[in-house]
Amino acid sequence: MNNHVSSSTMKLKQTINPILLYFIHFLMSLYTVLTYIPYYFLFETRQEKANKIKAKPVNSKPESAYRSINSLDGLASVLYPGCDTLDKVFMYAKNKFKDKRLLGTREILNEEDEVQPNGKIFKKVILGNYNWLSYEDVFVRAFNFGNGLQMLGQKPKTNIAIFCETRAEWMIAAQTCFMYNFQLVTLYATLGGPAIVHGLNETEVTSIITSKELLQTKLKDIVSLVPRLRHIITVDGKPPTWSEFPKGVIVHTMAAVQALGAKASTESKPLSKPGPLDIAVIMYTSGSTGLPKGVMISHSNIIAGITGMAERIPGLGEEDVYIGYLPLAHVLELSAELVCLSHGCRIGYSSPQTLADQSSKIKKGSKGDTTMLKPTLMAAVPEIMDRIYKNVMNKVNEMSSFQRNLFILAYNYKMEQISKGHGTPLCDRFIFRKVRGLLGGNIRLLLCGGAPLSATTQRFMNICFCCPVGQGYGLTESCGAGTITEVWDYNTGRVGAPLVCCEIKLKNWEEGGYFNTDKPHPRGEILIGGQNVTLGYYKNEAKTKADFFEDEYGQRWLCTGDIGEFDPDGCLKIIDRKKDLVKLQAGEYVSLGKVEAALKNLSLIDNICAYANSYHSYVIGFVVPNQKELTELARKKGLHGTWEELCNSCEMENEVLKVLSEAAISASLEKFEIPVKIRLSPEPWTPETGLVTDAFKLKRKELKTHYQADIERMYGRK
Repeated sequence: MNNHVSSSTMKLKQTINPILLYFIHFLMSLYTVLTYIPYYFLFETRQEKANKIKAKPVNSKPESAYRSINSLDGLASVLYPGCDTLDKVFMYAKNKFKDKRLLGTREILNEEDEVQPNGKIFKKVILGNYNWLSYEDVFVRAFNFGNGLQMLGQKPKTNIAIFCETRAEWMIAAQTCFMYNFQLVTLYATLGGPAIVHGLNETEVTSIITSKELLQTKLKDIVSLVPRLRHIITVDGKPPTWSEFPKGVIVHTMAAVQALGAKASTESKPLSKPGPLDIAVIMYTSGSTGLPKGVMISHSNIIAGITGMAERIPGLGEEDVYIGYLPLAHVLELSAELVCLSHGCRIGYSSPQTLADQSSKIKKGSKGDTTMLKPTLMAAVPEIMDRIYKNVMNKVNEMSSFQRNLFILAYNYKMEQISKGHGTPLCDRFIFRKVRGLLGGNIRLLLCGGAPLSATTQRFMNICFCCPVGQGYGLTESCGAGTITEVWDYNTGRVGAPLVCCEIKLKNWEEGGYFNTDKPHPRGEILIGGQNVTLGYYKNEAKTKADFFEDEYGQRWLCTGDIGEFDPDGCLKIIDRKKDLVKLQAGEYVSLGKVEAALKNLSLIDNICAYANSYHSYVIGFVVPNQKELTELARKKGLHGTWEELCNSCEMENEVLKVLSEAAISASLEKFEIPVKIRLSPEPWTPETGLVTDAFKLKRKELKTHYQADIERMYGRK
């Protein structure tokens, strides 16, 4: 089976004397032949494994659901026999891996304020080794915390919120809730005030678990707007008190609540054990439109989801180390950590600001978290992988001519070998070792989800980090579970076959012109069915009815709104999204996501949002340019000014538009799909700005509001 994006289009360009290049290619061919002969006789190639059928339709009808070949006779729903709730899963793991290390946190040795050349002050940290809690330690802390919360009045099947950064205490609090049958309400640490107030008031929580920093920066200003709130529990010590704090609200530390629980009675037990259908988590999505929605996720939903995910990670076990830094309030991170916890893996905590040696909060000369932890497993959203790709390629461009050409030769050679299903041990050891070291040097699998990953970035990660990328597809509403590519499938542009916990079928979407009878590949809206499909939206019956349904067999289905197509081997490809489709004035349909995917990987672009409406005949775009690349382009064109002046310059807009148009033509976009006008944004889009979600998905409604004046200008109203 061919890759969806040919290797030749992703190769890097080299500048070597043709005669020398011929000689190098001869040596490479000789080496390839010598290493291939024993490989051919001793091993089944990765390509042979990748070519095998991975999923099949359960019957011959066009609307038939596809299932993994490993679950054709029935969908998987439990990890371990009898472990049908999350507290039972943790008890099983605790008894099996009792004294093994589970949760690790780095010690803060020193914090310093560093003055930047522009006068801004950055806080830098020097971190020590990881300190570890064993499975038994985590169990005792979770048990005592739950007992303490019961003493504060928390009742089974009532809601308790966690609004906190990703850290060990987050997972301990979650295990407490699973054990004591408290319904855990999760909120992103980057949500704005109105969204936090909405979530806390809608779920009627009386207690919230948070950190000192979030209490002082975000909660302090909105506590008075949450009238039912009685207890605030900080995970990292006592914050300073302030006079304007509302009466009736008590601030505790997590340690104090645990001490209260430990003192009360060693014989105390949870008042009520959860059942499989009880709500474990009400997860508020950061949402690409409007206020966040609370997705109700049962114990059996999560267990089914992590059962499906675990099956796609061969050899998962006690030797694995996972680095946790994505928001635990995101279903991808929570599921990944629960998979690891249930299989005896270690989880070391990090943050995007301390991940690598070069990260923004790490003091120069000291070590980032990946260097210290040396993880074997890591999850990432495409935005983070795109950043790694661009940073490494910028460094390659700064190398001497000899070093750069050596890297490019090895890169292109390995790309060819990967496309044939072969390994390149010498290149891995001598050429890519330094790049691999950026993530600790031991990564054996990168899990990617949250948004589409470009073929170029995926292939870069395969080559430079010497590991497969398990690209997955799932939603909060399906517990993050849907599909994940198998580790030996290096084809790009696909998200893999259905997991063993669920099945997927394609529903006709006439307006978009997608039908499950399409040849050569069936296409349509993706519907996910299985025990991982959640209970619906909290206090939102209308939206639940619109997105979920039960079939005649009692199986629950989710209508995703995404458009997919199946390859002959049963792997899914995401090709469109219903909400991203816009009809232009002349009647052509434009997929905004398709336009963005074709242009986002340009080194000149850090982020892009395409925009169109039915009152006009052309597409426009908002672009966050790469500062280094744009400054260099301006220098070449003889343009000068501050960063803001360059971004506001009509000349620079036109120059960037030329580059975009060339890339769009190369990507075979139709003429009507190519942006005609753009606006360069000097400010990056981060979750803190409210213009992207925590998974860095575009918030189109907020972006439209933010750039309304520019939209009117580009469409000629001003």
